[in-house]
Amino acid sequence: MLENMHAEAATQLRSANPDDWPVAPGWQALTAGFFASAEGRSLLDFLRQRLQAGAVLFPPEPLRALALTPPEAVRVLILGQDPYHGRGQAEGLAFSVAPGVRLPPSLQNIFKEMRRDLGTPFPPFPDPGGSLVQWATNGVLLLNTCLTVEEGQAASHSGRGWERLTDAVIRHVAEGARPVVFMLWGNHAQTKRALIPADRGHLVLTSNHPSPLSALRPPAPFIGNGHFGQARAFRERQGA
Repeated sequence: MLENMHAEAATQLRSANPDDWPVAPGWQALTAGFFASAEGRSLLDFLRQRLQAGAVLFPPEPLRALALTPPEAVRVLILGQDPYHGRGQAEGLAFSVAPGVRLPPSLQNIFKEMRRDLGTPFPPFPDPGGSLVQWATNGVLLLNTCLTVEEGQAASHSGRGWERLTDAVIRHVAEGARPVVFMLWGNHAQTKRALIPADRGHLVLTSNHPSPLSALRPPAPFIGNGHFGQARAFRERQGA
């Protein structure tokens, strides 16, 4: 019984207190400012109400991407939409699932394109499996635009305020001194292109989303987009 409680605590959100969601020091002013704002307070009130009502929310650490990838370390930003809504899947990083969890179709296509483009083999299963923690600790900011979701209800927290924070994160990265690779897959991610200045030397890569519904669809299929090779070449030119 106790083990089951611990397992649940490890896979779902238990607190609506941002003090329980650590971030790297370089993000602290930005996140604190957001949660002190009217929109941030409204979001926290909403999360508290949903938790009190017994809703099951994912992931356990909404700000984990900002904990693992400090702003000064960001070399690539991959933008997702909202966390996986199946129990045990979401681990606070866009497209990533916890070790040992079956690979979602979009993540399978990401690994397929890396294999096609770079010759990178699929990661061993179950560890790390579909967990992209190693990417996050090596300068890849895996950012969803909405950072919480309810079990079985995709996009259920969309428009509740998270987008205000994640837009600020995108701007912070885009206005930094170092050129960064932005990977914007699908229409939703590409709406954020306006946040990225054109005069900072960034590489902005766009294509369809890796979802099986669009991965092979012209005119900009995900499979064959060559984004990983372009990102590697760009980073090598930057000396990063």
